[in-house]
Order: sequence, then C-alpha cells, then structure tokens
Amino acid sequence: MNEVEVLRSGLTSMHGMLDKAVREMTLEQWNYWPEQGGVSAFFSLWHYVRTEDNITQFVIQGKSTSWLDGGFDEEFGLHRTAQGTGMTPEQAQMVKMTDSARWLEYQQSVWGRTDQYLENLDVDSLHTTEVTIKPVPPMSLWQGLFGMCLTHGYRHVGEIEHARGLVGLGGLAI
Repeated sequence: MNEVEVLRSGLTSMHGMLDKAVREMTLEQWNYWPEQGGVSAFFSLWHYVRTEDNITQFVIQGKSTSWLDGGFDEEFGLHRTAQGTGMTPEQAQMVKMTDSARWLEYQQSVWGRTDQYLENLDVDSLHTTEVTIKPVPPMSLWQGLFGMCLTHGYRHVGEIEHARGLVGLGGLAI
C-alpha cells in the first residue's frame, strides 16, 4: 500500500465507525456531558468532522467546506468557522446534536469530498507539498492528512466510545 491507500483505507474504517455511532445514539446520549470531566460525544464528533472538512477542503484545496455549502452552521446554530479549538467549557457545552439524520448528511458529504480528493491525490505531493494548519507550524501534506485527520480522528473515536460507555452503550469496533 502506498500512503494515499493507507489514508483512504484508514479513513474509510474510521468513518464507518462514526457513521455507526450516529445511527445508534439518541440525541440525549450524544449531548450527555460527563460529570467527571471531558466532553460530550457530540462535541467530540462535531470537532473532528469539522476539522476534517476544514483541512481537506479549505486549507489544502482552498475550497468552501461542506459545513458552509450545506448551511449546516445555520441549521445547528454554530459559528460558521468554529470547530472547537480554544472554546471555553461553557461555549463547548452549547454545541448540541439537534438532528442526527441531518448531521449524518453533513458527515457523509465530508467523507465523500475527502475521499474524492484523496482518490486523485498524487503520492509524491504528500511529501513535497507544505500546508499550514493553524495553530501548529507548517508541515508536509502527509503529516497534515495522517496526523491531523487520520490519527486525530481515531483519538476522537476513542472519546466517543468512552462517552458511549458512560451512557450504557458498547464500543464501536466490536
């Protein structure tokens, strides 16, 4: 497998787990904030999907995001460019799942656009192209896609699995 195939395979697997989570959880379960600390499952999901959308569409390709193109910012009542980084706990608690079917449409749009981009990506450009994903320093396209999308995304899958456990649901992989 080359690097693009690794990215596509890993993201497809991760996306499948996140799709499963959306279909299996109620709005109450998505919006549950643990008393012990941490974030709601939806905050974690929203943050990750918005991050992938921003990185693959806006940062790398200079295109508009699915978030804005679909009017999801207005539908969900969330800032047009926010994705969670730097929010206060009070701001984060305002991020709520209000319509899981509509959210899944957004999620599918992001997954499809990411895969379409990767399908046409030249492997060599992963190491010769530099991207800046604020607030971190410039990095190679490979580091951006592997670290900020794939690896970062799986960290959030773990958070969502933990949140599922707190509301009486099982993990996503088994």
